[in-house]
Order: sequence, then C-alpha cells, then structure tokens
Amino acid sequence: MFGDLFEEDNEAFLGGGSKTQKGKDSKEDQVEQPPPPRGPVNLSGLKNQGGTCYLNSLLQTLLFTPEFREALFNLGQEELGCLADRNKPGAKVRVIPLELQRLFAQLLLVDQQAASTIDLTDSFGWTSKEESNQHDVQELNRILFSALECSLISTLGHDLINKLYHGIVVNQISCKECGNLSERQEDFLDLTVAVKGVHSLEEALYSMFVEEELFDGNNRYRCSGCNNLVRATKSAKLRHLPPFLTVSLLRFNFDFAKCERYKETGKYTFPLKINLKPFSEQADQAIADYDYELFSVIIHKGGCYGGHYHVYIRDVDELGNWQSPGEEKPKPKMSLKEMKINGLLDLDDPLSIIKTILAKEEGSGVRTDQLGQKLLEQVGISWNKKYRKRYGSIWKFIQQNSDVFYMDSDGSTVHLKCNKKPGLDSDDQTLLSSELLTCTNMSCEGQWFDFNDSIVLPIQIKDIQKQFEGKESAYMLFYRKSCLKRPSDARKNPKFKVPAHLIEETEQENMKLQKLRADFDLAKNLIEIHVHQGSKYHFFNGALHPFDQITSILNLHFDKRKTVRDLREVIYQQLGSKDDGSELTFAKRLPAGLHLYDHLTDDNESINNVGIKQGSDLFLWNGKEVNGVTLKTGIEFEPVLLNIICLNESKEITGGATEFKETQQCFARDTLLHDACEAVIQVEFSKEFNIYHQRKGQKFHSNNWTKYSATDFLKTISDLSLEDGDSILVVNPHNSDSCLLKQSGNELTLVLESEWLEVEYFPNRKSSQNEKKTVKVPADERMLLSEIKLKAIEELELEICLESKSCLRQIDRNGKLLPPVCGDATVNEAGVKLKSTLALCPGCAPTSTQIFLYYIVGADPQTEMEIVVEESTTVKECLKMLLDLTGLKGDCWHLRKVDWCYEVGEPLKQEDAVLKDVNILSGDTLVIAEGKLPPKGFLKLPVWIYPMQSYYSMVDQDYQTDEISYQISKLNISVSDVCEGELQYSGEMEISNEATVEDLKIQAMTLPYLHNISVPSAEFLRAWILEKKRPTKILKGNHNRLKSKELLLKVQMSVPGEKQYYPAEDLIWDTTKECTALALRQRIASHFSLSLDQIDIAKYFPEKFEWMVVSSWTQQVTKRKKRKNKQCLQESPFYLKDGDIIGVKNLLVDSNKEFSTWKDDFGKEKIKQDKEDKKKRGQRVHFENEKTCTEKKPYSRCRKPEATLSINVGVFR
Repeated sequence: MFGDLFEEDNEAFLGGGSKTQKGKDSKEDQVEQPPPPRGPVNLSGLKNQGGTCYLNSLLQTLLFTPEFREALFNLGQEELGCLADRNKPGAKVRVIPLELQRLFAQLLLVDQQAASTIDLTDSFGWTSKEESNQHDVQELNRILFSALECSLISTLGHDLINKLYHGIVVNQISCKECGNLSERQEDFLDLTVAVKGVHSLEEALYSMFVEEELFDGNNRYRCSGCNNLVRATKSAKLRHLPPFLTVSLLRFNFDFAKCERYKETGKYTFPLKINLKPFSEQADQAIADYDYELFSVIIHKGGCYGGHYHVYIRDVDELGNWQSPGEEKPKPKMSLKEMKINGLLDLDDPLSIIKTILAKEEGSGVRTDQLGQKLLEQVGISWNKKYRKRYGSIWKFIQQNSDVFYMDSDGSTVHLKCNKKPGLDSDDQTLLSSELLTCTNMSCEGQWFDFNDSIVLPIQIKDIQKQFEGKESAYMLFYRKSCLKRPSDARKNPKFKVPAHLIEETEQENMKLQKLRADFDLAKNLIEIHVHQGSKYHFFNGALHPFDQITSILNLHFDKRKTVRDLREVIYQQLGSKDDGSELTFAKRLPAGLHLYDHLTDDNESINNVGIKQGSDLFLWNGKEVNGVTLKTGIEFEPVLLNIICLNESKEITGGATEFKETQQCFARDTLLHDACEAVIQVEFSKEFNIYHQRKGQKFHSNNWTKYSATDFLKTISDLSLEDGDSILVVNPHNSDSCLLKQSGNELTLVLESEWLEVEYFPNRKSSQNEKKTVKVPADERMLLSEIKLKAIEELELEICLESKSCLRQIDRNGKLLPPVCGDATVNEAGVKLKSTLALCPGCAPTSTQIFLYYIVGADPQTEMEIVVEESTTVKECLKMLLDLTGLKGDCWHLRKVDWCYEVGEPLKQEDAVLKDVNILSGDTLVIAEGKLPPKGFLKLPVWIYPMQSYYSMVDQDYQTDEISYQISKLNISVSDVCEGELQYSGEMEISNEATVEDLKIQAMTLPYLHNISVPSAEFLRAWILEKKRPTKILKGNHNRLKSKELLLKVQMSVPGEKQYYPAEDLIWDTTKECTALALRQRIASHFSLSLDQIDIAKYFPEKFEWMVVSSWTQQVTKRKKRKNKQCLQESPFYLKDGDIIGVKNLLVDSNKEFSTWKDDFGKEKIKQDKEDKKKRGQRVHFENEKTCTEKKPYSRCRKPEATLSINVGVFR
C-alpha cells in the first residue's frame, strides 16, 4: 500500500545524507596506492608481468653475484651513454646495460616490496606481449649473456661475461698404437649435464670427464698420425675453470613411445661444496683452487609445457635481514597410497615406485614373485594392467634396470643398489665426498633466501634438499669459487660500488614513495562525519526533524587517528563559535527521523576507538532538551514507524470491495500495543477488538496476517519485535464483512474482488458451448474447494442436491478435463491457481482409497473414457471391468499403460497384482490392447521355418539372382531387400519355462505350416536362436545328437571359374581335441575327399559382405621362445560359431583364390555409397551451421605454439 516507503534507505531522509559505503566518495580510492615497502628481510623482489618468473629468477641471481653487479656498475655513462638521449638520432645509447644498472640500483636501495622489470623488457625490444609468454631460463641465460656481450662491445666491459663465466672443455682422442693425441676445444658459459639415468651431479660429471670411450673391433678410429684404423680412447676434461660455474640440468626429455616431452622428476642430488680437480686437466694447482660453493639454485615447478620458476640464493654480502623461519614439525611418514592420493607419487614412473617399495624393506629385499603383490597392496595398482604393455613383465623390468636393482644368485630376491662412484682412487673419493645436502650435515656459511617474484622469504639450508626430486625441483645450479673473498666494506652495504647518479635517483624515488605513502595513509584514515546542530532541529511524531535539511548538517572529513578533543575543536572552528560544553551524542537516521543514543564522554580517546566510523552521525546539543522538549536517548526509546490499519466504517462497501483507513505513526519501543492502537483509532480500546500483525514487505491482501492474543495487548513494541514498516490491523468483529475477512485459527486472509475462480458447468463430457454456464466465485488460497463448489451451484441456480453428485475438475491448455480434485482440500493444497477455470462435472470425486483412470480401446485417442476404481483392484479385475464397460467379448485382451510422452508401454503382465503395486496412479491412461498374455510361467515364442534348401540352393538360381541384383543396383534398391525371404513365419506358440528342447520341437510340429512338411519325428528337427533373422546358436537338448563341443557349419564349394557357390551342406565338426585352422581344414578336406593342400577355405561375414581366409599359417609367434601359439577359431578374429558359412576352393580345378560373389561386390558398393552419403550429409550440415557453431568446437588438447625468445640489440661496432 505504501510502496517502498519503509525500505531502509538513509539517503531518502534529510535530503540525501551521505554514502556510507566505501566506493564512489572514498578518499582512499581517489589517491594512488603506493607500492608496499620492503618486508622484514629488507630485500626487494621483482614483479611478474604475466610470465616473467624465469627472467626474475635469473636477474636476482645476477644481482646477488657481487662480482657481476660491481663490474656492471663500474661502466659509466661516458661509455654506455645516457638514457635521456636514447631517442636522439645518431646517439649510441647502450640501453640494456643501462636499464640493468637502474634495476639493480632499485633492488638494492629503493624501499619497495618489488621492483618492475617493464623498462628492462622494453629495452629488449619486447613490444608484442612477449613478457606474457613462458620461456626456458636456461635459454634466457645464454641469450641474455649474448645480448650483454653485444651491448658492451668497444667498452671496458667487453669481456665482462668471459671473465666471470667462460670455461673451456677439451675433447681428446688418444691412439693406442702410435700414441698420437688429437684435441678439440669447446668454450662454454654453462655446463649442460644429464639427469636421466644418473642420481647426482658428481655421477654426471664423472660420466662426462672421467670415463673414457673405447674405439675397438668394428668401431676403430682412423688415426691422423699413423693413418690406420686403430684402437683408441676418447675422453674429455675441463681445461679452464671460470670463477662462476653455471650448471644446467637436463630435466626435460622426450618420450619416443608417446611422442611427447616429459620432465625427469627422479632424485638428483648436488652438493653445497664441490671440488672439480678429478674432472680437470690441470692438476698442478692447489686443491683449494678447484673448490666451488653453491650460491644459487633456480627451481622449476610444473611440467615441460608450463610451470613456475623461483630461486634460492645465498646472500654473500649479507644485505638482507635473515631470521630463522622456525623449525617445522616433522611430518609423519606417508604410505604409498597416501602419497598417491595427495599427488606426491608419479604413477607414470614405475622405477621410482619400486625403488620406494624396496627402500622401505631396509635392505632385506623383496621376493621376485611377491613384488607385484607388494605393488598392488601398497599403491593399489596392478603391474599387468598399468605397466606390462609398455615395460613388459616386472621380472624383465628389474633386469633392464640392473644399475638400480640387483638380484640374488638364484634370482629369487630383488634388492636396491647403493649409489657408488666406481673407478676413482682414494684421493678422488675424498675430494668428491663434498658435503652432500643431508639432514645430518647442513652447515654452510651464508644466509639463504627464497626469491619468488614479489615475495622474498628466509629459508634454511635443509630446504634445498627438498628440491632434489619431484615436480618442483632444481633446474639450474650456480657455483662460485671458494677463493673469491668479499671486502669488509661490502658487508651489509647495499650502496657499495653503486654509481653516485643512481644513488641520487633512488633517493629521489624513496622521497616520492614516502610522500605517496603518507598521502595514502591519510586518505585511508580520513572518514566523513555528519554533525547535526541541535538548535536547528525540533521534535515531533516521536523523532527529531530538521527545520532546514541543508543548513542543519555540518559535513566533516576527519582523521580517525585523532582524538575526540581534536574533533570538538574542529567543529567549533567550523561553526565559528566557542566551546560552551555542549554534548556530542551518537545519532542514527531512522525511517521515523533522527534518534539519539550514547554520549561521547572521554575526550582523550581516538576517534577510531570510540566507535566513530565512516558516515557516522553526531548530534551537538546541551544534553537535555531540544527546543524545549526533553528527549529520551538510548535504544530502548528508539522510535518505530508502524502502519496502523482499520476498516473505514464511515464509507459503505460497494461492489464487494473493502475500504481501509491507514495511518503511519511513530511509537517508542517501550510503548504498549494497547496504547498505540488506542491513539490511532481514537476510541476506547477493549479486548473485543482483534489485532493482526504483518511483517514489512508482505502483500497486503494475503494470508500472512497473524492474530495477537489478549495478553499481547499489554506487551511493548520491543517485546513483540515490531520493526519499521510492519503493519497492524485493528478489526472490530461486529462491523467486519465476513465474506472479505477470512479467519483460520490465529491467521487472517483478506479477500479482494480481483481474486476469484471461474467455474464452468459441464452437464456431460460432450456438452456444447451453448449448454455450458459460467460463474466467477470470490476465492483465496486457503478456501476449501467444497465451499467454492457450493457457491458456484448457488450462483448457477442449479439443484442443491447436485452438490453431492458433482465434482470440480481442472482443465488443461488443450481443453482436456483433468482428474477431479478433492473437495476437502484447499485451493493451495490442490494446486489450483487463482483466476483460473474449473469445470463442474457430474460424478463424485474419488476418495483417498480410489483411483481415477482414463482408458482407450486400441490406439484411437477419440475413444477415451473414464473410470474410478479402488486402489485394491487387481489388473485382471480392472481389465474385466473395462471389457464390460466397452462391450468387448472374449479373453484375448490385455492392458498396457501410456507413459508420460503418450507412448504405449509394455503389457501389464502381473494380472494378480493390485494397481498400486504396478505403479498405476490417479490420472494414468490405460490401453485395452488385443492379444492374450501367456499364463504365468509360460513364454510366447514366434516360430520361423528355415527352408529345406539354402539361399544358394542351385547354381543357375544364384547366377540369375546376381544378374537381377546387378540391374536393380542401378535403381538404388537394396540387394538385401530383394534377396530377403529365406525364413518363413509359421505362427506363435506358448510353452512352459520348464519345458525341454525336445518339448519345444514336439510342440512346433503341431503348427499348421509343418503339416505340409514330412518330418518323421522331433529328432529330425533342429532348433536355432535367431539374431537379425540369421541362425546363430543351436539349442542342444539332453538327447541331441550334437555334442557340446561339436559345431554345425554350412560349407559351400565354389563353382570353378564363377563367382558363385554350389548349395550349402551341413558339416559337423568335433572341436574336442582342438579348434584350430589346421584341424578345420583337415575336416573339410576329408568331407570333400580332397587332400589338405588342394583346398582353401574362408569364413563369410554377411554383415560386411566379406570373406576371411582361414589359413594354418595365421599363428601368433612369441619373441621369447620362437614358439607358435595355437589359435582358437572361436576367438578373435574369426569367432566361429554354429551356422557360420565356410567357403571352399578346390585348387585342382579353380585357380582363382578370390572368395567373394557378385552379391558381395554389390553389398560392399552399397555400404561404401551409404558412408559417402552420410559423410556428405554431415558436411552439408556442418557448412550450414558453421557460423553459429564456432563456439561449440569439441575439446582437444592442443597447445599454443611456443614463441621464440630473442633480445634485440643495437649495433655498437
């Protein structure tokens, strides 16, 4: 009635107020948010531009390589140029090293959590979103070094990369005959080492620089010294070691079986310290000159097609604040099944799984015949199902991985080998035992941090051990010579060797950031406060209201970190008056007006602590009265705006409508309901009045009114939980219209003229439109349908006795009368919609124990009729009742049910079951169908007679058929349609489920069709099961001549020189001994009195019109023992069974080994034509819908092409 007047919208009061939500007017949103400062570690990260984690990891490694960083800073602007001149014509500005200097200076000196690499990548020439593509960090390492070398040509830093990273490997071939030594040097900036097949960095280096390759036998070497094919050895050594050794791990490999790349995730250890003397050519230097220390590990997480990079770095100069991250609680050991569930187990790597199983046995090993069972128990995977196809048997897999496993002498037990480095002397072994990363020995100088794009966290050295294996594992290793010592001035000094102009630039950047943070901090703490002046308000209708909505409010933006005293000073300063000791009180805008709550008493508290928030309202007054009216403050006196409604008795009711008197009024929460109602109706209130309550937002004319009891009259508005916008209806029962106010218990329903149901009188089902009478009855959802029916009968002036002999029925959209509705149900319970039409029809509505059904005879819906039966009625009784009603005679009838899509379903076979048990419900339609159901325990079987002669009965008939088929094929007529007719239908018979095959044959002989066929007895009949009108299986009884292992085949001898066959003959083949091709050929050769080498045989597949030659040479041969496996013809690919056709060629008179006939050629052509037509139809549909179906492409696992990585460098020669 009042629209959305009571919606809690504070903007609608006092002229719009303020927006308290943080958004449009928020000062914080108007100020640029500065980058956050550095974290506790005091180290800066790098922002990820979308896919530049690989670049970030390498840049952080270069930054924390002090010798590289300082060498780069030593290059001045006189050599590199100035970035301000980069766009000047003719200016040679080496942009890449300049931007790298600036980025390093920002990372060292600017107080921000993460620096941006946008300027650097722009200097690379990346202008086409290259930064969003993922690339390989090993590839970037080589390309970036090459770009720096090109950029530093003709400068003092031209050899910067060579001095720090350049090394030399020498490959040597030594002749065993003349001693000639052939050498070839290779330069490297990083060493690429294998991961597959090795378990540690030392093992990989050993295989590269210690092991020798021998040229001997058929693989001899032609010596340049003696010019002969001689025995020789090939080896490689490290000739020159750089100060910084970069090691790239080849974790990505290619699977030639799957034709895809994969990542090596097996365990691969590397040391914190390593001595490279065993791998070096020069051995005259001190051992300390070969010592290297690990200082950076770039880590890759993910697969070979994508992932994420981050880096562990040792802070050599101690620029960061390292704090121990705390000891982690030891995680309980997980079983292999738990590792599988948590995704920690690579199911595609059986080697690691078996190693884990054997490692748990702690050296005792596992019996070879029990290893597969252990795999199934601990992982839940069967070797034969998961791995056998790819890796062979588990025994073979163990033998193929002899470098990992070894077996006892008798081969009964398998063990896990220990990793050893054979071939090194004792001194070399001592040098290679260089502090492997184990939990027992993790001591190494330096502080380690994890640089993960913008986030930098301290880590412990033992965390590096977690990167030995798994999907997140080490990818690049960086070592520095142990003899490289840092000056004391560099320790904890980020400004060391940084050029002065870069220091000045970073200081200016820090000052700018400080100002931005201060402005943002102020904007974040600035809130809007609304101060209401008490002198400009007056009190009426239970709340405060302003005289002038504009001048009564003072809007302030104030720092919430300041105190209440500071707020008072600002208020008086804005108002231009002195502090007169007025009170500041919390206020709240309500639908009734402004209400006051608590006073601000402590002037020393901060604004934030006292509860003043964004958009808070404060009221400035003397604390007692406003314009002479004493105010009560607090939530208990909060005004509630109610809608009081009563019948307008001063106006007459016209047209069935009701007039209501509505009043909005505010009442304090401590007001009694009795007093509130009396104040509105302005008459003495008595207990005879009825009071109803409705919540805000409910429809006025609905059934959501709740009656208050007499005890509720003396309760307060707060006790009754009344809220703003609730409605109170006061009714004098003596004057109310009972037709429009319907009471049910404590609930009231108001009925308007617009709520009705139309009732249409149907004297009978086929009433004409002129015979029908219609009336509208006022109704509501809680009204009983029996009341509506009675009112309709009265309005239609029908006989009152019709009430007990009629019912109401709904009408669907097609005009069909639906089942009658129950008169004891309400409109809502019966699912009847108001303002709809009901039909008043003769006949009583079904009771709760009855079912209303439709029924038709045959498939004609025009014959639909209705019936009401008891739920306990059986299917047989229901059929009898329907037959009596329709006048059908005989017992050759049965019932079927029409389903939800109006299709006739299966017969109701359970004749003794009640309707409810066979899921017959009220409103269902039954069909009276012709045909008698077989008795319980009996089957009704159709019987087909197979002709005495085969389809290929005579040669001349077959030839004529082929000629006819050839002619009709031009007319697109199916050959099978013309040649069909082998089977002849002879009727149906009923037979018991318990009957034998002999009984079936005897009963089949009684069929009329078999009277004309001279069959001496049932023993001369053979019973087949038909599938697709083809005999497929013989029913063999207890006394049948055919044994269980005997097959009945149809053999046909081909006509020499013709593509046709003689009539088929039955051949019984005993497969007791074997069912092989050789045995079948011998049986057929014996049948036709021919030798084995004089015949060829083939099986016929009529569905495909194809013949498959059965040869005794089609045997499977295993690779292990080269022995033939006997192939059973009853298995793939022949699947030989009873009734199959076998074609026979007599090679003495027929040299043509082609088995197909003219019929087969026509059939294949027809199949081919059908496929082409289907393909053309599919292409046509695809072409027509191509524009609308582009978004519905089928899912395919396609990856976007990998983009090439390049850095553009200017010409500086």
